[in-house]
Amino acid sequence: MSRPLSISASAQGGVYPRPQLVRPNWHDLAGEWAFEHDDHDTGRSERWFANASQLSRVITVPFPPESEMSGISDPGFHPVVWYSRVISSEDVAASGRSLERDRVILHFGAVDYRASVWIDGQFIGSHEGGQTPFSFDVTEALTLHTDCVLVVRAEDDPHDVAQPRGKQDWLEEPHVIWYHRTTGIWQPVWLESVPDQRIAALNWTPNAQAGNVEIEVDLTRRPATGVTVQVELSIAGEILARQSFLTLEPRSLATIQIARQSNGQAFETLLWSPENPRLIDAHVSIIADDGSVLDDSYSYFGLRSVSVAGGRFLLNDRPYFVRSVLEQGYWPQSHLAAPSAEALRAEVELIKALGFNAARIHEKVEDPRFLYWADRLGLLIWGEMGSTYEFSSEAVSRVTREWTDVVRRDRSHPSIVTWVPLNESWGVQQIAHDDAQMNFAQSLYHLTRSLDPSRPVISNDGWEHATSDILTIHDYAGTAEQLDASYRDIDAIRALVAGIGPAGRRLQLIPREVDGQSIMVTEFGGVSFAPDAAGDSWGYTTATSHEDFESRVSGLVGSLRDNPLLSGFCYTQLTDTMQETNGLTDANRQPKLPIAVIRNIVSGEGVPLSE
Repeated sequence: MSRPLSISASAQGGVYPRPQLVRPNWHDLAGEWAFEHDDHDTGRSERWFANASQLSRVITVPFPPESEMSGISDPGFHPVVWYSRVISSEDVAASGRSLERDRVILHFGAVDYRASVWIDGQFIGSHEGGQTPFSFDVTEALTLHTDCVLVVRAEDDPHDVAQPRGKQDWLEEPHVIWYHRTTGIWQPVWLESVPDQRIAALNWTPNAQAGNVEIEVDLTRRPATGVTVQVELSIAGEILARQSFLTLEPRSLATIQIARQSNGQAFETLLWSPENPRLIDAHVSIIADDGSVLDDSYSYFGLRSVSVAGGRFLLNDRPYFVRSVLEQGYWPQSHLAAPSAEALRAEVELIKALGFNAARIHEKVEDPRFLYWADRLGLLIWGEMGSTYEFSSEAVSRVTREWTDVVRRDRSHPSIVTWVPLNESWGVQQIAHDDAQMNFAQSLYHLTRSLDPSRPVISNDGWEHATSDILTIHDYAGTAEQLDASYRDIDAIRALVAGIGPAGRRLQLIPREVDGQSIMVTEFGGVSFAPDAAGDSWGYTTATSHEDFESRVSGLVGSLRDNPLLSGFCYTQLTDTMQETNGLTDANRQPKLPIAVIRNIVSGEGVPLSE
C-alpha cells in the first residue's frame, strides 16, 4: 500500500518545532501567559498550581523573563518562576483533535532548568534539563468543551554551578564572556493531536558509500499484533525508494537501499554538502494488519558522510576545509531564545553570506528549527553541550543524562558533523591532575561514539584533550605573525603540541603523534571593535578604526585559511554579545565591514578589499 507524499518536510516554513518528525495537527501556545516570580519559593506550599490567580503579571512566551521581549525584562536573581495559561476548547480543537481516536500531547521545546507541570491542579509531570525537549500525554486532563488551566513552575538556581548552563553568568551582572541568564520557558510550547499507536521517534543514519540509509523507528508501545512500517523516500517529487517491513517490537531498524546510487558515475548528485544541500524527503506510515493507517509522519535526511583520515577532515570521503565561525546564539532583546522563527533562518543566511561554511554553536544546544535551516540551506554545525562549572557526582549525572538526550534528538541532522561534549575544561578544570575528571571526559567521548558512531567527537575542545577524533586548539594570538610562527610547518606544530599550548595549558593529556591527526584552530581572532560602545567592551585585542579592524581580521584569518597543514578554523565570533564586542557584526547583526569584504577575508574568493 503506497500513497503520494502530501507534506514535504524538507520544504517546511521553519516554524514547526520538531522539523524531522512532522505531522499536520498541532497548535502553538506562544503568546501572553500569566507569570510571577517566586523568590521565597512559597508557591508550592501556597498551592499556586491550583490557584493561578496568584500570578499577577503577564509574560510573552517563549521569551525568558530576563529578556525585553518577554515583557518582564528583569535580569536579576529569580531562582523560581511560575507560568499559567488557559488551554481553551478552541486550542484543543486547533490542534486537530478527533474525539474518536486522538491523544493530545503537550510539548515543551526547552525549559531552563527544572520544570513541573499541572493542569487544573492535577500534577502532570516534571523534567530536568534546560536544553532538551519533553512532553506529556494530557488527553485525560483536557476536555473538548471546557477550558483548563495549565501551570508551569520553573526552577533555575543561578548559584547551582552543577547545572549545565553554558555562558549564563553566576554573577548578577554579566562580566567578561558571560551573559544574562535565560530562565524558564525559552523554546516553543505546543499541542499536538496524535493517534494512540504512533511513531514516537525517528532516526536516520545514512551510509553514503553503500548508497543506503538506516531508519530507526520507535513506537509508543509494543504492538499487540504485528504492524507494518512503510517508508517512501523522494527528492523533488522523484520517488527514490519504497520499502515496508513488519515489526512486533517497540523499536525497529531497517536498511533502505537507494537504487539510484548504484550508478557510480551519478553517485554524487544526491549527496548533501554546504554547496549542494540536497535533502531527501521521507513519508513514514504505520499500518495495522487490517490495512488501516495508524500513523502518518513526514521527515527528511541528508545522504552524506563525515570522518577524519590522513590528517584531513572528510566530507563525503573528500578533504573539506572547514571555515567556521563561533556562534553564541544570543540576541539582545530575547537572549538565548530567538526573537522569531524567521530570525533563525536569517542567522544561517548571514553566516553563509559572510563566507563561512560552518558554525560552532558555542556552549548552547540550539533550537531544532535553526538546525533545519542549516540542513536546508547548507551549513556545517558543530553540536556542543552547555557546560557545568563544577565537577561533582551531581554534575556528572546531569551532563551525562542531558547530553544523551541532545545527541539522540539531533543525530539525524545532516548539518551536524561534529560533537563537542566539553569545552576548554569547563566543569573539569582539574582534568590534568584528577583521574576522575579525565575518566569523565573519556566516558563522554565513548558515550557519544556509542550513541552516534557516524561523526567525529571532540573530548575537550581547545586544550587538555583526552581521546579526540580531531585535535582542536584555541589560540588568541594577537597578530598574524604570531599565528604563522605556531603553524607555519609541521615542526612548529609538533613543538606547539608537545609543549604548553597558547592558553598556558597542555594541548594533549593522552599523547598522540601530530602526524596523521586532523588539526583545527577552533577559536582565534576575538578582535574587539566597538567605536560607538557606551559601556564596557571586551575582546582579546582591540582595533582602533575600521581600517585597523579589517587589517587585523584579514591577517589572522588569512594566516590560517591558506595553511595546508590544518583542516579548518573557527573565528571568534559572529556577533557582539553584550560586553563582548569581538563580533564580525554588532549585536543586531549589522556587519562591521561590508559583507563582500568579510566574505573575501573568510573564503578568499577574490572580492576586492576596501581601500
